[in-house]
Amino acid sequence: MRIGKVIGKVTLGRCHPSLKGATWIIAAPLYAAGLTDDAPANGDNIQGEPLVAFDEWGAGTGALIALSEGAEATAPFAPEQKPIDAYNTAILDNVSIKLKL
Repeated sequence: MRIGKVIGKVTLGRCHPSLKGATWIIAAPLYAAGLTDDAPANGDNIQGEPLVAFDEWGAGTGALIALSEGAEATAPFAPEQKPIDAYNTAILDNVSIKLKL
């Protein structure tokens, strides 16, 4: 599981019937340093490529979210099969990180 920041939404013209009732968001995974209040807003704190995630919780642009990917992303829907690769597991109100130096 990774922490990401919502940077946009995706609009679908058509979707698989099992995906109705939710939205798709674009999330940028963050480094731990990107979660501090004084983190730069220039994209230096993004870890890897932004990805598209299935969202049932209504995360808005700028929200911090917990992202599950791969097989873990489909686990909440078992035994039903959903064609997703990333899932918004939670909207995070705050994140507290204790870095060891």
